[in-house]
Amino acid sequence: MKSVAVILGSAFGEQFPQDLSLKQREIATPWGQQQLYQVINTNRPAYLIFRHGIPHRLLPNQISYRAQAWVLRELNCGALMVTSSVGVLNDRLPLYRPMLVTDLIMLENRLPDGTTCTMFVEPRSLQGHLILNEGLFSVALRQQVYKLAPELIESPEIELIFAYVGGPRVKTAAENRTWHKLGADVNSMTLAPEIVLANELEIPCVGLVVGHKYSLPGIKVSGDRFAVSESLESSRRAMEEIIIRFLKEATEVPFSNQIFRFNNTNE
Repeated sequence: MKSVAVILGSAFGEQFPQDLSLKQREIATPWGQQQLYQVINTNRPAYLIFRHGIPHRLLPNQISYRAQAWVLRELNCGALMVTSSVGVLNDRLPLYRPMLVTDLIMLENRLPDGTTCTMFVEPRSLQGHLILNEGLFSVALRQQVYKLAPELIESPEIELIFAYVGGPRVKTAAENRTWHKLGADVNSMTLAPEIVLANELEIPCVGLVVGHKYSLPGIKVSGDRFAVSESLESSRRAMEEIIIRFLKEATEVPFSNQIFRFNNTNE
């Protein structure tokens, strides 16, 4: 039986999702030690990774993305959810409402340290080109997640394009206008590296995001600070409930992309 896993962002800080019994683990990888948490009250193996660490100490450029991906493969992950708080570039999209990502813009396929965003850093037999038959986000897994929490997630019919913008600084107004012109609906400093690396390891992925602000200049937002604070807390609770349902009820799905290899190991 394959496991399921969720990568959590800064929205959760040091707060563990409620109703979960967690056991801390640390696994050695070629890129250093990686901390994660095993969920021990589920019917199948399930894991949580806090991308910024516990306590929150890692900026987006300090995260060991390859180490995180490595442990997911070691734990036989068959369904991965990657979460992120995002800036919204499309005024037709709501704030504080969880949404599922459908596609990705990552103009330079690089990690924050400047190296190529790949697990294939040294020549080896199982390396190859990631061929996107259906895209980086699994259609079957996206449909499954929506069915787990239809009342909490924005309609799956919307196309949601995520733009990866490396941190740790925030974007300028001109940069946000450029991303919008390129077709991006939301952007963030994380999520993309995890999704790309997991796909290279043949792990089906789904991206779950929530907008905390409109990043495109000129979009007017109404409401007082109290209402915004309440909305932020409400969206965090919704994300938490989706994550809990995923960890307890999600099942593995087939990997629909392909690693094209040159050593007769292609399927």
